Order: sequence, then structure tokens, then C-alpha cells
Amino acid sequence: MQVQRVVLYSRPGKNGTPVPGNFRLEDTTLSSDLEDGDVLVRTLYLSVDPYMRCRMNEDTGAEYLTPWQLSECVDGGGVGVVESSRCASCTKGDVVTNFNWPWKTYAVMKGSVLQKIGRLDGCVRVVGICGSDEKCRALVEDLGFNAAINYRTEDIPARLKESCPHGVDVYFDNVGGNISDTVITQMNTGGHVILCGQISQYNKDVPYPPPLSEDIQETLRSKNITRERFIVLNYMNKADAALYELSQWVKSGQIKVLETVTDGIGSMGNAFCSMMTGGNIGKQIIKISD
Repeated sequence: MQVQRVVLYSRPGKNGTPVPGNFRLEDTTLSSDLEDGDVLVRTLYLSVDPYMRCRMNEDTGAEYLTPWQLSECVDGGGVGVVESSRCASCTKGDVVTNFNWPWKTYAVMKGSVLQKIGRLDGCVRVVGICGSDEKCRALVEDLGFNAAINYRTEDIPARLKESCPHGVDVYFDNVGGNISDTVITQMNTGGHVILCGQISQYNKDVPYPPPLSEDIQETLRSKNITRERFIVLNYMNKADAALYELSQWVKSGQIKVLETVTDGIGSMGNAFCSMMTGGNIGKQIIKISD
């Protein structure tokens, strides 16, 4: 069968900024003959995420991330529907997901690695930091945040102090750099940093996680602030329970979902580069088929 796929055509280079031309869309063929345990899936949605910038390098700088290879199909989070199956746990019509979904319109995968889909804890004050007034509005009006700070136009230290007058207890860090340093300096003793991502640093040739300044390290030590890496692959034994609980919260309206949806596998490169510069509101996904 005829399918389309996206391959890594070139690397951004040392300290380079990704461009759509780093990716190439190709037409190829896929055999629909399945071996025992195989599943043929039609891709519905693909995800682009900041960590993928590290995978564009020859060395990702992280032991749990493998680099994408030149001229090879790239992969990441994806959702699809089973078209045919030779796996007892998957049947035609099942909607499934995986963290290593190839950027293809159709793919053959092992059913054992697929998860079926379908199957708020005491935060007194929630403040978000983002890069546009539109995003700030969405955080407050659509998602119910107490406040939102536009890091491009506002005085972050002053606005953070205003928004969190009693200091910060928990910081979900997806950005790194000066913004994270500012938040950490305003954290309370015994606070906790969840180190999920460092998008502001991914175009730099530095190890992951990027090193902190001596001042920030001293702040962490003196205030007894814990800073732990959050790697979703370490919690796969809890994935089914988490998906179920999260889906219930979404259905009940306790969690609201914001998405920026781009159509077509040919837009993968543009969508990735847009996400890296903040062009998305909410989760950036690419719709591959209905």
C-alpha cells in the first residue's frame, strides 16, 4: 500500500534553530502482510514536542533519548486506529496510542507496545507564564488559572510577586533559562521543582538538563527546594490508570483541553518549528486522517 512518511533530512547544526527544511516528506510503500503480534494502524494524530529538538542532534545529551537518524522516518507521540490485527489484544476499530509512533500515514506496529484509549489536587492558586496576550487570556478565561504572565511584554519578577504574594510552592518547569531562574528565586522553603522540559535551551549545545548557575544552585540548597526530573517513561506501569482518570476529568469538565490542530502529514516540519517558537496554543498536534 502507498503511504507517506516524514524523514529527518538534515540536522540544525550546533546551536542551530530548526527549520521546516530539516524534514522531508516522502512517498513510500508498506506491506499490509502481518506477522503474529503485528497491527496495521492508520494514523489519526501526531504530536510535536520540545524534547524532539534534542533528537535532531547526533547526540541527544540524554541517556533515555535516542537521536533521529538522517534519511530515516522520525517518531514521537501518536494516536491511530487499528485497520487489521494479528494481535490478541487489538481488534479492528480500536483507537490506540504510543510514545514512539512513526510519522507515517499508516504503520505496522507490535500490538504489545500499543495502549488502548478510553479506558486535581489541592492547588490553591495557579499561575501560568506564556508568550502572548492570547495565551494569557486562554489560561485565565478558558482554563481557570488565577493569573497569567506574558514573558515577552511584562516584568516577570514583579508580576510573579504580584500573582504569588506568598511565594511559589510548586513549579512545573517546561522552559528553563532566565524564566526558571526567576521563579526559583521566588520559591518558598521546602518547595518542589518538577523538571519536565527546557525548551529555551534546546537549540544550545549544552548537556541535558542544562547546568544551573551557582546562585540558583545555592538557592535550591539554602531553601531545601527539591528539583526532580519528570520522565513519563519511568511511569509506564501507571499509564492505563492515569489515562482513565484523566479522561474522566476531561469528560466531567474538570480538565479543559486546548489544542492547535494542523492538517496533513506534509505540515509536520512547519508545525514542529512553529511549536518551538511558541506558535501553538495548548497542545500542538497534526491531524493525519479522519
